Amino acid sequence: MPPFDDWNVIDDEEDEELQDASFFEGKKDVILFCIDCSETMHELRDDPIYEDVKTSHLLTALDAAMQIQKKKVIVGPNDSVGIVLFNTTRPSEAKDRTSEIKKNAFVYQPIAPISAPTIQELIRLIDEARGDPEILRTAFPPIQGKKMPMGDVFTSCNWVLRDGAPKTASKRVFLITDDDNPHPNSKQLLTSSRTTLVDLTQSGAQVEPFFISTEEKLFDPTKFYSSILPSNNFGDDDAEDSGILPDSISITRTDDLLSQMRFHEVPKRALFSIPFELGKGFVIGVKGYGLITEQKKGSYKYFVDLGDRMEVADSRTVYLDEDQQAEVDRHKIVFGGKLGAVPAGDVSEEEDEVSMTASRTVQAGHRPFYTAEEIRSFRTLDLEPGLKLLGFKDKSELAFEDNIKHSLFVYPDDMKYSGSKRSFSALLQKMLEKDKIGLVLALVRRNATPVFCAMVPQAETVEDGGWSEPAGFHLVFLPFADDIRAAPIDEALRASEDVKDAARAWIDKLCVKNGAYPPDSYPNPALAYHNAQLQASAFREEFDAESFEDLTRPKYDMIHKRAGPLLKEWKKALMKDENINNVIATTGSKRKADVSVDEAEIRSKYDSGTLGKLRVDQLKVCPSHIPSSFVYRSSCSVLFFSSGFPQEQRPANSW
Repeated sequence: MPPFDDWNVIDDEEDEELQDASFFEGKKDVILFCIDCSETMHELRDDPIYEDVKTSHLLTALDAAMQIQKKKVIVGPNDSVGIVLFNTTRPSEAKDRTSEIKKNAFVYQPIAPISAPTIQELIRLIDEARGDPEILRTAFPPIQGKKMPMGDVFTSCNWVLRDGAPKTASKRVFLITDDDNPHPNSKQLLTSSRTTLVDLTQSGAQVEPFFISTEEKLFDPTKFYSSILPSNNFGDDDAEDSGILPDSISITRTDDLLSQMRFHEVPKRALFSIPFELGKGFVIGVKGYGLITEQKKGSYKYFVDLGDRMEVADSRTVYLDEDQQAEVDRHKIVFGGKLGAVPAGDVSEEEDEVSMTASRTVQAGHRPFYTAEEIRSFRTLDLEPGLKLLGFKDKSELAFEDNIKHSLFVYPDDMKYSGSKRSFSALLQKMLEKDKIGLVLALVRRNATPVFCAMVPQAETVEDGGWSEPAGFHLVFLPFADDIRAAPIDEALRASEDVKDAARAWIDKLCVKNGAYPPDSYPNPALAYHNAQLQASAFREEFDAESFEDLTRPKYDMIHKRAGPLLKEWKKALMKDENINNVIATTGSKRKADVSVDEAEIRSKYDSGTLGKLRVDQLKVCPSHIPSSFVYRSSCSVLFFSSGFPQEQRPANSW
């Protein structure tokens, strides 16, 4: 078999490295759109985008669901999407689910993997509804009088997810409605809604509401939904009304529905779920999330032409024995490190074959081999995945340069260890009170490497429109001694106060709105252009390159309009600065050329007849074990070592 030089890499499909992008692609995501079809959702309004076109909240919700599905064709082709409509008199057509789906609920799209025909059918419905807005009222007639109980809505969603969603997938329900009080003065229906919602969340689903508000009628979540929807707060579990939705839940306008959905479309997948040891025998459960992830192009796929259709080829990796031309079991492969160059001819083929067998005896000068379990033991130091609290430090002892890569966010998990949220909250509050950080030993995955981390607490902050920052800990990976190099500190020229003030004036004019940078609003233009081409190809549409808009391109007209005069004043102040023409003189250092040469190179050049290409300075620094006596042959100006070569290999005319 060919040599395996990269011995520190183990192919493990179940436990991948944390930074491997395939981890995010491997876990499936399921989104179920639960859309209200009541009378108010069918009311016609002026379309904010198209002129002389009528639209409705239902049409906007279906269009947002279609756009999310089109996006998932590129970024999540293995994900699944479904659409359930409630408060409609259209009966469910699926015979096998008729008894499970409650009355006044209709499954428009059962949960199924993303497919172009399903999306094209939804696109045709939306296009027809834009031409004739009454089509949606005819296709999904609203019920009159009492609304469908929300408990039955959550029960229907639970059945649909149970039948169509994979067990290991992350399941979410996008609830879209404009009715803030579906059951006024009915405590029984409110209790039933809360109970069925608990059943839905315990099955692994997460409900994310999208409340539509208009200028005529503002959506008030305190009337009904704040009493049934769960809260992200894990503070005092015994407090009155704990776990309810805060009054400042995000209220979405009709034209912002799609943009808000795109923010929530990215699944919140936990990178790991591990125990957190606070002391000997005192363990709680936590989950870790990656706050920053680079989005890249999808993996390439191979297709097989079957004549009438194209099927994705199922690819797999096998290890092949070059001598026997047979497949080798990957669990029988051993790993070896290349510790140095072995001179040719020192290892016989028979000895090399013996070293690849099951025998663990390693002869002197040969490469040692290890099994996959031994390599994993070297990497993990025989530790199990988990966090171990080592102690506390002052927050001031954490330096800026200690942050060498993206941190992880840790949140409590009550699924495996009951009371984890309460203990986690107590630790968080005390660390915030005393302004301390924690020092932990972390092994986040079974195939990862144990590292020391600083555990920085973060308090929950709530702003208008919803949660801004949740409560939890940031795991900052601390560097080892060889991870940081001392940077040279050179004294630079300083700008005057007038130049600083002039620069501060135009910088303030060009600051990002609200002081925050939303990355979802500015996608990677190269990736967006690539995805737009793939999307057009998938739906058999013509791709217009001229219509593509690069959202990261600076708006030069707006820049000149806002800060043009201020930039000119800053340039004038800069030209008047006394340090503008000063240049710090630096003395360059010239590196000495590498003239080292070893015995093997001298012999190889002698055998090939190119010894004359060696310079005198290279021959002077030859290895010390080669004698310094030599003979000079004037015909080719080559230096030959008298005893460095065998007698029979010396030139005939050498002295």
